[in-house]
Amino acid sequence: MRLSDKGAALIQKYEALELKAYPDPASPLGLACTKAGLRMANYAKVKGYKLLEGKPWTIGWGHTGPEVTAAMVVTEEEAKALFAQDVARFEGGVETLVRGLRVTQGQFDALVSLAYNIGLRNLQASTLLKFFKNGQIAYAAQQFEVWNKARQGGVLKELPGLTRRRRDEQALFLS
Repeated sequence: MRLSDKGAALIQKYEALELKAYPDPASPLGLACTKAGLRMANYAKVKGYKLLEGKPWTIGWGHTGPEVTAAMVVTEEEAKALFAQDVARFEGGVETLVRGLRVTQGQFDALVSLAYNIGLRNLQASTLLKFFKNGQIAYAAQQFEVWNKARQGGVLKELPGLTRRRRDEQALFLS
C-alpha cells in the first residue's frame, strides 16, 4: 500500500514545513525556546543557545537524521524529496508490520502518520498494533490517545498538538 494524499496531508499538517533546521522541542534548546515563547526555528534568539543541546535537529516536514545539523537549510524542492524518502521508509515499515492483515486505506494512512511521529519500533511494540493484529479495531483506535505525550525536562507531558494529531489519526483509522 501507499500513503494517500489524505494521509500525506495529515502528516504535513502536523509536521509544518521548515526550511531551516530547528531543535527537537523536548531538547534543552527546544525547551528554552518554549520557555521564551519562541518558534523552534528562532532558536538563535535564546540567550546562550550555543551551549544548549538541540538534537535531534529537524528540517522540512519533520525530517531527522545524522545529516541534519543546526546550520542546515533546504529548498522547498529538497524538503519535498526528504518527505518522499521518509514516507517511503514508513510505508515499507508499516506494510511489514501489518503483512497478512486486511488493512483499509484509512488504517494504513493513520498507522504511517503515527509511525512517522513515534517511530517504527514504538509502533511495533505498541498495544495499538497488538489489538489491530487481533482484529480488535475499536480497541486499537482507542490506543491512538495513549501517544499524546513527550518527554520534556525528563518528565512525560501531554502536549495539546499531539492530542489533536492523535484524534485526527484515530478518525482517519476509523474512516
